Amino acid sequence: MEKTSFLLYHVSQNRSSKRYFFYLPMTSAFTTFFLIFIYIATTSKFFHTVKTTIYIESEEERPSPLSYQNIPISIDNNAEDFFFDTLKFNANFSKDTQWSIANLFGSVGNYVNNKENVFHDSETFLEDYKHMNKSFKIYVYPYNKNDPFANILLPVDYQPKGSYASELYFKKILMHSHFITNDPTEADLFFMPFSIVEMRHDLRIGVEGIKDFVKNYVVNISQTYPYWNRTGGADHFYVACHSSSRSAMEKINEVQFNSIQVVCSSSYFLSGYVAHKDASLPQIWPRPGDPPESSYIRKQLAFFAGQINSPVRAALVKIWRNDTDIFAHFGRFKKPYGYQLMRSKFCLHVKVFEVNTAHISDALYYGCVPIIIADRHDLPFADILNWNSFSVVVAAVDIPVLKRVLQRISFDEYSWLQSNVLKVRKHFKWNDPPVDHDAFYITMYELWLRRSSVRVPLMRV
Repeated sequence: MEKTSFLLYHVSQNRSSKRYFFYLPMTSAFTTFFLIFIYIATTSKFFHTVKTTIYIESEEERPSPLSYQNIPISIDNNAEDFFFDTLKFNANFSKDTQWSIANLFGSVGNYVNNKENVFHDSETFLEDYKHMNKSFKIYVYPYNKNDPFANILLPVDYQPKGSYASELYFKKILMHSHFITNDPTEADLFFMPFSIVEMRHDLRIGVEGIKDFVKNYVVNISQTYPYWNRTGGADHFYVACHSSSRSAMEKINEVQFNSIQVVCSSSYFLSGYVAHKDASLPQIWPRPGDPPESSYIRKQLAFFAGQINSPVRAALVKIWRNDTDIFAHFGRFKKPYGYQLMRSKFCLHVKVFEVNTAHISDALYYGCVPIIIADRHDLPFADILNWNSFSVVVAAVDIPVLKRVLQRISFDEYSWLQSNVLKVRKHFKWNDPPVDHDAFYITMYELWLRRSSVRVPLMRV
């Protein structure tokens, strides 16, 4: 107490100390004010003037930001505004100036690097592929052909067709392949052969009953066999191409978090999809015979046709539907779809709510370079194929400068991209029986990459 009193007395008698205590709070207050001013100046629009031409399409009030599920998708209802509200960007830049927003973020830069190979590492792939072909084994849980739900578990006895054929093709080919083993002790992975597509068409199950069916199936195999419980399902997988698969596992979280999901709905935004653990399956519309010749004269710069079922698609069609170089069509297309793909240099794969469409495989089949506008989409076979070597990935925010992006690709760069398209399209084709490096074998290689190098032995009682 005496020391404290002495200190206060000493400070009161020292004039320089008085000045120090007077300026200290003043300096602190000024520094705080200065930092706040800098923050406001760098974040507020009040201090910024954007020099750009403004165009007005409608006197209607701009809609407030909405979730994707509640956006009324209409190209005649300010689709650009909906799109940019969702992306937290302002949509009032000039179309005539090609919307310089992409320049601000450097998005119009070099999309093409013609020094890359179609494989990330071709030597490693070919060496591993041989090893996979010799040693990879899969055990399929047995089922009774007299089971009332055998149609859900059995492979189909016909050639699959339509948008979801990949799911059916894989199971049909796998069941007759040399990868199958009847000895679970030598299996690398365990296949759960239920079909989401067949469940949807079965009146006893339907869309509403898929979750319960899958849950009951997993509970049944975990109680009947010892294989699930030893790893928590980490060495198990299923294959599904319909978008219903993203919610089919909601009542059995172990499948979502532990098992390998080979699905067409491979977006980071979808619940339950885990990149690197799960694998993206290409959605392929089967076509008989060999692909058409690639020497067709391609006069159209870019082509898109499809339903307007997402803000990204709505913005694309709204901005480019009247353009002569980019053909953006919505609804039914009167001319043959394949003809338009063959006469276009670039073919657009544009995100829908579920991201899975057959547009990529369609483009590859007809020798058209895919333009992928699907942010945070896990591309099929991305562990093996180098997508930068045969496609152009464009951010959704760059839709307004899409023509500029494509026109900056030189003739040599385009020729290199298209030549690689012709090289990789064999990997996006189902063959029965399978052919080396086709869609079936590449899917098997994706599974092989995800096998565990350590096998947990079964506990024998």
